Amino acid sequence: MTEVIAVFDIGKTNKKVLLFDSNFKIVKQHEEKFPVISDDDGFECDDIDLITSWISKSLEEIVAGNEYDLKGVNFSTYGASLMFLDEKGQRLTPVYNYLKEIPETIAAGLFNQYGGKNEFCRNTASPALGLLLNSGIQILWLKQEKPQLFEKVKSVLHLPQYLSYTLSNEIVSEPTSIGCHTFMWDFDQMKYHQWILDNEIALPEPINNDVVFSSEVAGKEVKVGAGIHDSSASLVPYLKASPAKFILVSTGTWCINMNPYNEEPLTAGELEQDCLCFLTPNKEQVKSSRLFMGHFHEVWVEKLSKHFDVPGDSFKTVKNNQELVRELSNKYGDTSVYFSNGKGSFEEGLKAVDLSVFANYEEAYTKLMIDLTALCVTSIKLVVPENDKTEILYVSGGFARNPIFIELLKKSFPGKKVLISEIDNSSALGAAMVIADTFSDAGVANLELGIKDYRR
Repeated sequence: MTEVIAVFDIGKTNKKVLLFDSNFKIVKQHEEKFPVISDDDGFECDDIDLITSWISKSLEEIVAGNEYDLKGVNFSTYGASLMFLDEKGQRLTPVYNYLKEIPETIAAGLFNQYGGKNEFCRNTASPALGLLLNSGIQILWLKQEKPQLFEKVKSVLHLPQYLSYTLSNEIVSEPTSIGCHTFMWDFDQMKYHQWILDNEIALPEPINNDVVFSSEVAGKEVKVGAGIHDSSASLVPYLKASPAKFILVSTGTWCINMNPYNEEPLTAGELEQDCLCFLTPNKEQVKSSRLFMGHFHEVWVEKLSKHFDVPGDSFKTVKNNQELVRELSNKYGDTSVYFSNGKGSFEEGLKAVDLSVFANYEEAYTKLMIDLTALCVTSIKLVVPENDKTEILYVSGGFARNPIFIELLKKSFPGKKVLISEIDNSSALGAAMVIADTFSDAGVANLELGIKDYRR
């Protein structure tokens, strides 16, 4: 039988179970979509009972079969979601949706008490995202809006740790969930923020993500990980296997640039430019910056296709025409057509840009990529310190397949090697990797990152 680690990758839309063998290859994968339910206020939320039931049944099927020898289980989930337990360890609340609206006065009160909004956000390396997206606010919201319920709370867990708890019965915390725009972590002192203590909120001290617990699953003893936040999990394969220090440029709807080797404290100026910090599984800072690049691209591509009367996916066939890039660069210099005043002028550009200045779709799209890449380069440089020691830029996600973007990125960072990553399911892979060394001979040397140099 093949020895495997099972990872439950719980996203907002899709829920997956993936089985990794000793070489970190996926040998089986299954995906589910579950109907949502309503919380106690009538707002849409995930059905946590249905999810945990599915997890149990999935593990029972794996153990009962003759094909796989289950050695370990871990969880990778979306962040900004807390679970509240009573003194008997029973769940008190639904898994509240982080898009739920709450009174703005809750966060404002926290800012006022602890140095003002700018200093508090800098200290916790967390932009004020509103709603329940700063998960620490969920604690204060429950305390203020549902005091009778809050009085029964004995333990507070992030979603990855709650799912782990359903198997291990261990009340734990870990760095990646705490360090993800939660307002809970003091990045100056590298410990829970003072407001947690002042409100007498008993949060467990974080353990490293490589700690596992023995648990009986369907009659078989397996090792259960503490769970991990999905964004931080996606960084793990590179931390484990990269031959040199690197910056990960993870592209999609959001482009998130992560530098695990930038130890400089987050500044107020960086925070204003959409920077934040995560924590690695070893409780080390990952300075990061964000750009809504995929969204900008999607909206503009739709507008270009309508203007030039071409199919919406025509951008996929636009080649990396270096002669055209040079012509456009000579014509416009550093002037951006689409974002005349930086990323903040996106909406303005949609109304103001006259697309008739371009001769055809290829020219218009190539200039779009020149302007988008310039925004991305500015965003990446926010996480590059003066004493930068990183040698590699790994590019993952959709824009890794865009030859214009990659070539422009290489020219913008001539001192670094720009490599394309073809890792699939990187969050689940990271969740498997953090626990593998504790009970298996599976080695990082066996991991094929799917990295390649770009050739135009």
